[in-house]
Formats: sequence, structure tokens, C-alpha cells
Amino acid sequence: MSETILSIRDLKVNYGGIEAVKGISFDVEEGSIVTLIGANGAGKSSTLRTIAGLVKPASGKIIFRGDDITNCDTNVIVRKGITLVPEGRRIFPDLTVLENLRVGAYLRNDDIAGDIQWVYDLFPRLRERSWQAGGTLSGGEQQMLAVARALMCKPKLIMMDEPSLGLAPLVVRGIFDIIREINAQGVTVLLIEQNANMALKVADYAYVLETGRIGLSGTGKELLTNDDVRKAYLGS
Repeated sequence: MSETILSIRDLKVNYGGIEAVKGISFDVEEGSIVTLIGANGAGKSSTLRTIAGLVKPASGKIIFRGDDITNCDTNVIVRKGITLVPEGRRIFPDLTVLENLRVGAYLRNDDIAGDIQWVYDLFPRLRERSWQAGGTLSGGEQQMLAVARALMCKPKLIMMDEPSLGLAPLVVRGIFDIIREINAQGVTVLLIEQNANMALKVADYAYVLETGRIGLSGTGKELLTNDDVRKAYLGS
């Protein structure tokens, strides 16, 4: 039976006087793909940013592999094994692909050569463009680089915020194939995605966020066939 790698308990997140996340609780099982879906402003990105230590919660607890990381700094959270692929990729456009990957391993003190080859095997396009500046890559290639850079931290849990945003449908399918492959290699995935159909197809479990609260939850397959989810997020 899988163990819980991440537990969120009654998490509340405020921006000024606005309550973005209103006391949510959920678990992520080790080795799984879990997705959060919901409309813009539902609190999805705020949840991931709080787990990553970029935003401090108003209250609640974040437990990762048995440790309370609720108020830890981001560098501590990365060292413990959580990385975030942010919305908008946020690669370093003036650095080469290889330099971007080395930046991803900035907290490591061990040899990274083997892991650079590993991410190049996952993303052969990046190997071909190893000495090319990140800013000259296509949108899909930049997204691959953002994911590869996050993997250079050797995470136990990788969080992805809208990895398919702005990409062509064919490229989107490739990104989701990569998400499956990363998961198959033992990395747990927590995913935010506007393309609810694709997200639910890859997800072992899913939560629907509605204005800062969890409205529905179930397996990906269950939510794909849920009438309310189909009407609200799947366009049918």
C-alpha cells in the first residue's frame, strides 16, 4: 500500500485582506499523479506556491514525508525533495540550456553529470540544443527545459503549474507523455492544469477547487465521468 508523501491540513492563504485558500485538506500518495483543477482564481496556484515556501500560510499545516514544512524557507523545502515548475516557465533566457540545468542543481554538492544525461534522455531535443540560449527555444522546448531544470534537484515530489499553457495541441500531448514518464521513474507529481481533460486522464486522483475550497474529489476516471465536472470544465 502506498504511503502518503504530502498532507495538507486546513490550509488557509491570504493576500492582504483576500482569502485565496479557505481551509483545504488533501493528501498526495507517494508515486502517484494528483491534479488540482478549477477556474482561474480558485486558489490552485496559491496552494502550490505555499507548499513551495514562496507564500507563507495564514494557518494550517503542510506535512512532507512526516516533517512539518509549513513555515520552512524555499531552499529548505527544495533540499527536502519538493520542486516547483512555475507557470510561465521562468527559465533564464540568456543562459544556455546546459547552464539552466546547472542552475537547477545549485543546492547539490554531488556530481550532477549523470543527472544531466538522464534529463537529456528524457528530453532529447534539449540535448540537441545544449549550447543554445534558453530564450531562443520554442514554447514547448522552454517548457521541457523548465521541467528538466526542476528535475535536476532530484525531487521526490515535482509540482507543475499549468505546464501546457500556450502550447499547441501536439506539443501538449508530448508534455503529458513526459509527465507520465517522470512518474514512471518514481517521481510523485502534483499538477495544476487548465486542460482538465488531459489532466484527469493522467491523474490517479484529483481535487476540484472552487473559490478556495475543495468542492469535489475522486479518481481521475471518476471525475472525467462526473456530470458537474463535465459541464464546468470539460465543455460537455
